[in-house]
Amino acid sequence: MITIDVVVPCYNYARFLRQAVESAVFQDGVDVRVLVIDDCSSDQTPQVGAALAHEYPMVKFTRHLSNKGHVATFNEGIATLTADYFLLLSADDYLLPGALLRAAQLMESRPEVAFVFGRAFLLGDNHAPAAMVPLTRGITPEGACVLPSRRFIALSSANNIVPTPTAVVRTRAQLAAGGYRSDLPHTGDMEMWLRLAAYGDVGYVDADQAVYRLHGTNMSIAYDGLADLEARRMALAIFIADGAQRIDPTGALERECLHRFSGEAFRMASMALNRGETKAAARYRDYGLSISPTARFSTRWLKLLAKQVLHHQMLPVSQ
Repeated sequence: MITIDVVVPCYNYARFLRQAVESAVFQDGVDVRVLVIDDCSSDQTPQVGAALAHEYPMVKFTRHLSNKGHVATFNEGIATLTADYFLLLSADDYLLPGALLRAAQLMESRPEVAFVFGRAFLLGDNHAPAAMVPLTRGITPEGACVLPSRRFIALSSANNIVPTPTAVVRTRAQLAAGGYRSDLPHTGDMEMWLRLAAYGDVGYVDADQAVYRLHGTNMSIAYDGLADLEARRMALAIFIADGAQRIDPTGALERECLHRFSGEAFRMASMALNRGETKAAARYRDYGLSISPTARFSTRWLKLLAKQVLHHQMLPVSQ
């Protein structure tokens, strides 16, 4: 049977932990081992984790005596991997039925695939679940498919398109790629997917694979604006410096990624302009122009110029 290690890092998420763990334990068609790592939580995580380990023989619970941070906790889990495949599942997220088997079957049939991801639902504290569809059917046909490494990297060079709770990784690819970087506390996942794509193609399952929870203490919603754009730029820069050469030593992939990233900055400038925030829009515009020498020839740049003319909102020129 296909074996999968599920690592569940937890810090003060006792209220969500059981749902996360049991969503992995009850997956059909795969042999699952769950490792819960409590990063010295101050809530009831030790009691919940110990109870889960007592109830389910495939669950192991361990607890830090001091808080080590999420990156060190992730990497501790990676160091324990022995199964065919691996999933890093935050304690506040959970899997949907059949998710692990769908991902594993795709990788079993395509040994060149380094990891597989799929659709997710975003679940807020006070909102109904919203569908998160990373790839549209204009990009990929309905059902499972495989994206060549270069195609995936281009698509995800400006935005993290992979919902983390859906990302099932081939263990040998993860061990070859290494762990998460401590210098990327907010965009380490984006850099990881780019890095893994340098070790193989990327599978996509056009199915609902997991629920990604958004709430007041979630790290992913506490970081926005230009700082977020700069953090993504740093993740891309590290990948270009360390991994892009594995795929394209000519530099063409790097140029394409930077061109796409500048387009993302122009998109954010356009959104700021829609809100009447001309100073913010100018900062995004200048940031985009600083990234790629071909930025002024992009469609998004031309659209931004047209919007300024139509709305009579010419952005200030930086000095």
